[in-house]
Amino acid sequence: MVPVVLVHGGGFDHRCWDLLRPNLDGPSIAVDLPGRGRHPAPMESVTLAACGQSIAHDVDEAGFDDIVLVGHSLAGCSMPATVGLLGDRVRHAVFVACTVPEDGTSSLDTLDPEVQAMAREGLEGGATGVLDSALAKDLFGNDLDDEQFAWCVERMVPEAPSLITAPVDLAPLRVPFPRTWVRTRHDAIVDPDKQLRFAQNVGDCPVVDLEAAHMAMISQPSELARILNGKAAAP
Repeated sequence: MVPVVLVHGGGFDHRCWDLLRPNLDGPSIAVDLPGRGRHPAPMESVTLAACGQSIAHDVDEAGFDDIVLVGHSLAGCSMPATVGLLGDRVRHAVFVACTVPEDGTSSLDTLDPEVQAMAREGLEGGATGVLDSALAKDLFGNDLDDEQFAWCVERMVPEAPSLITAPVDLAPLRVPFPRTWVRTRHDAIVDPDKQLRFAQNVGDCPVVDLEAAHMAMISQPSELARILNGKAAAP
């Protein structure tokens, strides 16, 4: 089995994968991007490039040669930088309900105009705060029961604003290598139709539908792991 490297999305750290990892058949790590968990740093200093470097460093520290790179949500913006650093060591990339803006645009640019205006007003520099529970329930918890949602909220952390506002460089994805999109069909934050457009930005990216909302690693850890195990076992 090729080792699996799990990259959390915005507003979370490596702990969001804790329910999924026991279902993986081979070795894995769940990384912390800079500014949280095992990689403390001032949030204003965190960039997409720094995220790519941090992931590559963790892969080396784990002693992994080839990997399956798995990103969730906002990780779609830092995965290209990671692929650029690791090159053909990335045997397969799996984008789970990711945001992958068009080349040279940002995650913020993908929002609907009225939501984007509100977000821009709220980004005043420094870390973005943890979402309040009511909004988090609407965006992240629409298929989570009370216990699952409480577990999810315990793992929410502030986010670095640059990861939301910085333009992405998709050039590393122009190199042919296997990739898969996992579309969460009941997603309330990254619309399933919008995910299809993001998958086109990734390139030649087959889409696998999962009957789950955004936090599929919490609501359906075994089913998502089944998909990842298939990629890790592929020749």
